[in-house]
Amino acid sequence: MARLFFTFIISLFLTPFIFTTPSNAAYNVVSFGAKSGGQTDSTQAFLKAWAAACRSTTASTIYVPKGSFLVKAAVFRGPCKSTIKIMIDGTIVAPDYRSMGNSGYWILFIEVDKVAIFGGTLDAKGAAYWACRRSGKAAHNIVVSGLTSINSQLSHLVINSCKNVAVRNVKIIAPDQSPNTDGIHVQGSTGVTITGSTIGTGDDCISIGPGTRNLWMEHIKCGPGHGISIGSLGKDKNEDGVQNVTVANSVFIGSDNGVRIKSWARPSNSFVTNIVFRNIVMTRVQYPIIVDQNYCPNNQGCPNQSSGVKVSQVTYRNIKGTSRSQAAMIFNCSSSNPCRGIRLQDINLTYMNKAATSTCRNVHGTRSGVVVPRSCV
Repeated sequence: MARLFFTFIISLFLTPFIFTTPSNAAYNVVSFGAKSGGQTDSTQAFLKAWAAACRSTTASTIYVPKGSFLVKAAVFRGPCKSTIKIMIDGTIVAPDYRSMGNSGYWILFIEVDKVAIFGGTLDAKGAAYWACRRSGKAAHNIVVSGLTSINSQLSHLVINSCKNVAVRNVKIIAPDQSPNTDGIHVQGSTGVTITGSTIGTGDDCISIGPGTRNLWMEHIKCGPGHGISIGSLGKDKNEDGVQNVTVANSVFIGSDNGVRIKSWARPSNSFVTNIVFRNIVMTRVQYPIIVDQNYCPNNQGCPNQSSGVKVSQVTYRNIKGTSRSQAAMIFNCSSSNPCRGIRLQDINLTYMNKAATSTCRNVHGTRSGVVVPRSCV
């Protein structure tokens, strides 16, 4: 089942299209019984508004006015008869995580076509969940724009088995110590674009899983968090790869990693190829450039400590800034499948106003222009 989550789950597939903004909302959730204040359960009101819009044979808008609206786990199901826009001026609030049961989602869209979500805030109330942790049919045509997601209990936005999803100008916020709160996770999807977004979480700003193709990320501000990560890949032997991914014109501030490729140190048919990281500024990033193919938590399940994931044709171009560690570039590639076609061009990374270092294992590639620290590729 194709799914996309925003501090909740949405199930979708997308092809490019354009929404125009109507002057009036067709279906105001308050008209269906939603109560502001964040204390009264408005789930049924939201579902009734959705049902009415879904039955409409003309383009319709669901409107969430200013105020806080409590919505419990809910499924918004298609197919619908026409395009639907969801305009949010208020805040949609999740219940206490204990009342979510074992549903595995907060808000789930299934088999929807031509749905756009604009503005507003989603508050998943993750703090209690973090404290607790410490002690298919595809949908089509989705745009997410101007949305703010705060305090997700786990990943904020998950794009899984989707096609041509556009995420624009979103803001994602979670404490830097909140576990597993990836900002955006993309997996098994093609033609996803993520632009103009600010992401600060306790895990990856953007994580990229198996089966991702043609992913474009631009004008991303990342930090705090674990950076933009391809992987971890290769946990399973028969696993799809990642290809044609670009990160451009982006900024990383205070993140643990900058741009990272990570794979398990175990046999796998997976791969990473045709990746471009360009025009990136790093500010106080722990590891600005890192490839780690020896990931093996607790040193269990990794025979011979060698990754089967093939990493090739990765370009790093015009990346500059500061590293919090002396090792600003780390290429820790597989002994059985060395990284190939690594290209470094115009890199300038420093450590505490002095020279940084680079570390290489099992890597083959080229360098051009000025590369600082001195490249071992």
